[in-house]
Amino acid sequence: MKQFSRHKEDFVCEHCGEKVTGSGYTNHCPKCLWSKHVDIMPGDRAEECRGLMKPVGVEQVRDGYIIIHQCEKCGVIKRNKTADNDSFEAILALAKEQVNKLKH
Repeated sequence: MKQFSRHKEDFVCEHCGEKVTGSGYTNHCPKCLWSKHVDIMPGDRAEECRGLMKPVGVEQVRDGYIIIHQCEKCGVIKRNKTADNDSFEAILALAKEQVNKLKH
């Protein structure tokens, strides 16, 4: 199994257009929290799907939050840690949306 390979990559979010400066661990837009289905194993860029990954949920963990993404193209679900520069307002909005879905 190939180990994680850190590569600093900047990108433009395909969902909101935000210019994102990558840290080598960046896997989603810090403004809107959307991601892209590019990895099979973290950092390998070997996934052929390339679909956009919608943030569909958030979980609180001991040291922060986990964003749950679902690929709009193939349906795969992945969990990703939040980053220090992620919009806390977007995280709260996602949590509120998740609670509202549970109520209905």
